[in-house]
Amino acid sequence: MLDMKLVRNEPELVKENIRKKFQEEKLPLVDEVIALDKEYREAKVQGDSLRAERKSKSKKIGGLVGKGDQAGAEQLKAEVAAMGDALAALEEKEVQLQQKIREIMLVIPNIIDPSVPIGKDDSENVEIERFGEAYQPAFEIPHHVDIMERLNGIDLDAARRTSGSGFYYLKGDVARLHSAVLSYARDFMIGRGFTYYIPPYMIRGEVVTGVMSFAEMENMMYKIEGENLYLIGTSEHSMIGKFIDTILPESELPQCLTSYSPCFRKEVGSRGIDERGVYRIHQFEKQEMVVICKPEESMRWYDVMWKNTVDFFRSLDIPVRTLECCSGDLADLKVKSLDVEAWSPRQQKYFEVGSCSNLGDAQARRLGIRIRREDGSKYFAYTLNNTVVAPPRMLIAFLENNLEADGSVRIPEALRPYMGGQSKLVPPAT
Repeated sequence: MLDMKLVRNEPELVKENIRKKFQEEKLPLVDEVIALDKEYREAKVQGDSLRAERKSKSKKIGGLVGKGDQAGAEQLKAEVAAMGDALAALEEKEVQLQQKIREIMLVIPNIIDPSVPIGKDDSENVEIERFGEAYQPAFEIPHHVDIMERLNGIDLDAARRTSGSGFYYLKGDVARLHSAVLSYARDFMIGRGFTYYIPPYMIRGEVVTGVMSFAEMENMMYKIEGENLYLIGTSEHSMIGKFIDTILPESELPQCLTSYSPCFRKEVGSRGIDERGVYRIHQFEKQEMVVICKPEESMRWYDVMWKNTVDFFRSLDIPVRTLECCSGDLADLKVKSLDVEAWSPRQQKYFEVGSCSNLGDAQARRLGIRIRREDGSKYFAYTLNNTVVAPPRMLIAFLENNLEADGSVRIPEALRPYMGGQSKLVPPAT
């Protein structure tokens, strides 16, 4: 959410940012919210003036009574009562205007960083760098579900019967691999100086609207019927929400957190659910990283965070690349975002396995997360988030890139301690 002062003082900057995001339908909102803001400030001035006048007259009533001027006192009481009614109407108007202003401000997109490439959608995202050799083995790579089934590690049919499309049962070595990757990710991030958390898996509605846009909320979140609770789509939601309405001393920054959670997503939209496989599903698990820091340090942490993900995947012998998200592909709260994509030797292309985002002070403004300087002054924090790893999607890249010609799957050295020392997964004898 933008600072109202910015919208008021630099409306053309805000409109140009909307154009860069190809959301021209939102342009009228800028003038509308400026007009509402003017009306609100005028109502507030009237209210403050009326409150001061009422206070002054109220003080005089006692003096008139003391002098025996009962008629004068009654007259002032009537005037004070009338002012009270007028003031109540003004205060109600202020509340209504504040609500309308907030509703619009939640829809106006955040100002993107000047370095963000301009483009309409994800087809215009820009490749930045590749890490590791993207190769094609001499043998054919099967679909990831076929690899899992040969390892007796997945049951999609049973999941469809119990839960429907977009769910899965993992079992045996594949289930163990899934857990091993998450345990390794936990320790990897602790080793990088991040504090480990297991957060709540449900959050209140005011936290949801604080961490994401309405469009994301509608397409992602599952609501608990009859309660003001939502299942989280990522642990970022509850980790950022942890700081709602708090003031952090500068001496306690940065806050570097890494969190495990299951994630639940409706996945509404054109891409839909992966009917055969585990790429786009309703339920998965993830290790996340979150940083809360000073504004001037946010871009440095942005680089640290995406590099952590690259290093994690490279430690498992998975080639990756980084992709800069263009303006039209940025969610409304984001200032800058970069995707980490893993190489798929079966498809001969890269696919997304993580996303690193700098959200500026947008979430902090919505949730009231502030920082206190040594002199006592306060300002809004900057928040960032990034995926460390999100199996089972990551398992696709892992299985394809570590598959051997005989159908076995090599376990990289870094993961072997979490797999009981196993160096490979071998299909059971038939």
